[in-house]
Amino acid sequence: MTTATITTTRQSTPSATPATSATPDTPATSATGAVRLAHGDGWFTVCDRGLLTPGRGVSVLLPDGDQAAVFLDRSGRVHAVGNRDPFTGAYVLARGLLGSAGGRPFVASPLLKQRFDLATGACLDDEDVSVPVFTVRVE
Repeated sequence: MTTATITTTRQSTPSATPATSATPDTPATSATGAVRLAHGDGWFTVCDRGLLTPGRGVSVLLPDGDQAAVFLDRSGRVHAVGNRDPFTGAYVLARGLLGSAGGRPFVASPLLKQRFDLATGACLDDEDVSVPVFTVRVE
């Protein structure tokens, strides 16, 4: 098993954008550049886009101790959700399987297989459960 260390750095304050995955004004499909997440009152650089593998996730430790799961889907779009599986409490969503339902990308937890929409964080298998979603941009 390969372990990578990703260092985060605090950047300028993000615009008041709702917590969703990449939006048209903050594209997350660039083939190169730094992947940045909106978190707290700033943007945090988490890794270079070239380090992400299509269909796989990476876990990112944020400065406040929170964790994000960052994914590059097979269409080249970057997504980020909270890494904690709300059903088990384990920080494992970055190791989940990517798929799509009705044209919407999701990650399936590697433990109990619940699916979470990567754009909204909503659980596709239990409407009362969700995970946080981070706004992503690639610069």
